[in-house]
Amino acid sequence: MSSLHSNGVDVRKSDPTKINGNAHSINGTNPKPFKIFIGYDPREDVAYEVCRYSLLKRSSIPLEVTPIKQSELRKQCLYWRERGKLESTEFSFSRFLTPHLANYEGWAMFVDCDFLYLGDIKELRDMVDDKYALMCVQHDYTPKETTKMDGAVQTVYPRKNWSSMVLYNCGHPKNKALSPEVVNSESGAFLHRFMWLEDEEIGEVPFLWNFLVGHNKVVEGDPATFPKAIHYTLGGPWFEAWKDCEFGDLWLKELEECKKAKEKVG
Repeated sequence: MSSLHSNGVDVRKSDPTKINGNAHSINGTNPKPFKIFIGYDPREDVAYEVCRYSLLKRSSIPLEVTPIKQSELRKQCLYWRERGKLESTEFSFSRFLTPHLANYEGWAMFVDCDFLYLGDIKELRDMVDDKYALMCVQHDYTPKETTKMDGAVQTVYPRKNWSSMVLYNCGHPKNKALSPEVVNSESGAFLHRFMWLEDEEIGEVPFLWNFLVGHNKVVEGDPATFPKAIHYTLGGPWFEAWKDCEFGDLWLKELEECKKAKEKVG
């Protein structure tokens, strides 16, 4: 399954990608696709493809899925900051352009590429509440490891992993603060801790939608603890060192399905 966009294509003008037979209409009219922006890093292209595939496969609503590619954003003069030593991925900061890329309209979601979706994203979208500027899983998480993925430095900071999957109320006045100028100049603390917002403007969604491998646990016999979205935050099976990680078998199974789907199309 190839990426939706080639170099130079404006990521704000992508074609909606829908699931045939699963995109339901409301009162006979087709609803606008729910916009999802996935963080993209060339080192993790396969992770992006599997994340995208898992979202589309299980969605009962039309989706518009767009990779946030730093190379494209730079060509469009939307991203120009130099990469810092603590940035473990190319989308460490570009993720905060999500409201801008959605034209500051409606709700949209950003998610890291190292996710595997097991639930219908409609369930998550239906949780949105317009009184919030954004909503996310509010983890209380301090990693013990000093490195992640392919040797990248593991940083520790307040609200860690909150920004890894965010439902943005793009039309909320406070999110106008996330202009390209701000995203390119503000500190990591300001952005990842959502410091342009008051605490009461940040809504919460269940941890099942950002289930951290190695941190969150499934309780045997309690289906309420089974993940809707698995986040391989320390590294996933696409890295040799993490091929045997917890829930790695589910990701590898999804990869095989993704490959077969690509073969059918191509």
